[in-house]
Amino acid sequence: MGAAPGSLDDTPKPTAVLVLADGTVIKGRGLGAEGKAVGEVCFNTSMTGYQEIMTDPSYAGQIITFTFPHIGNTGANPEDIETVTPAARGAVLATDITEPSNWRAAQHFDAWLKSHRLPAIAGIDTRALTKRIRDGGAPNGVIAHAKDGVFDIPALVKEAKAWPGLDGMDLAKDVTCRQTYHWDEAGWSLGGGYAKQTQPKLKVVAIDYGAKRNILRCLSSAGFDVTVVPATASADDVLQHKPDGVFLSNGPGDPAATGTYAVPVIQALMRQELPIFGICLGHQMLALALGGKTRKMARGHRGANHPVKDLATGKVEITSQNHGFEVMAESLPKNVNVTHVSLFDGTNEGIEVSGKPIFSVQYHPEASPGPQDSHYLFQRFVEKIEARKR
Repeated sequence: MGAAPGSLDDTPKPTAVLVLADGTVIKGRGLGAEGKAVGEVCFNTSMTGYQEIMTDPSYAGQIITFTFPHIGNTGANPEDIETVTPAARGAVLATDITEPSNWRAAQHFDAWLKSHRLPAIAGIDTRALTKRIRDGGAPNGVIAHAKDGVFDIPALVKEAKAWPGLDGMDLAKDVTCRQTYHWDEAGWSLGGGYAKQTQPKLKVVAIDYGAKRNILRCLSSAGFDVTVVPATASADDVLQHKPDGVFLSNGPGDPAATGTYAVPVIQALMRQELPIFGICLGHQMLALALGGKTRKMARGHRGANHPVKDLATGKVEITSQNHGFEVMAESLPKNVNVTHVSLFDGTNEGIEVSGKPIFSVQYHPEASPGPQDSHYLFQRFVEKIEARKR
């Protein structure tokens, strides 16, 4: 509790802190679950879809700062999730969670955070924190929430400093499925919920490095019979399903670390002349398998408003993105063409192999949250498979 009214300081005692590895301490109000979590502090500029963002497996190991101030206004519900168990470690908000005012809300977002044991902090200057991340890169930090306001700051600083960071960390193994399964859920419609794919025309095996559900729904909606296999599946594990094509999913962590076991599998699948489509980490895995290199970005791309140019058509797509590593375009072999680039910083956003039905994009065409400008890529995958069959 703060001091008595009329005293020199009647500021309420902070019930949460965000402690960065350089010793910076940011005080605020605790939300969500009590406890603490360590991770990389990043920011997301999306104006909607906070529940999808918090459940995106690509956020494993990260504490998300939301730049949009009104988080919680649509509540939470069991449909708008990308995985059952959130991989993000905490949330940083400018203001307290908004009361839900949407007919689809089944739960207050604060209650949802508590149910998943996720701590959050509110009442801080997220603009200043975002500028710091933008200019200096994403720092390691610890978010701690305690109702009594008692924090061992030196210990929290030590914990933040000791955390190894995402560079060199394989997190796909932590968020991938544990066994192979079949997926038939398709797109959502008002009044109908999620549809079921009952008449698939093609078979695809999706390698799960941390797959978002809406990517699988988009594959199903495009006419695929979808089989999902773990990130550590072998080429034989994939080929035994006799797929018409292979999908490489999104996921968290350092692609070079995941690539130690994923790249040889992708190379073996390419030798089978199978059509391959990759998204996000899957894009990075494909680039590594083709002989390219990846590197950690200074600040990464996270938001639902990123402009990307399609170099073949000249069109600009507004895209949803979430990645902290990039493919080094200059490292790609001559038979690999750059197809898309970011109009924010010129980084690589897409590749394809000359004369082969193999392509990938860095961004998220399934959106969720975000614009649907890039949904056409799932149909492009279908067309490449059908062309190969002919």
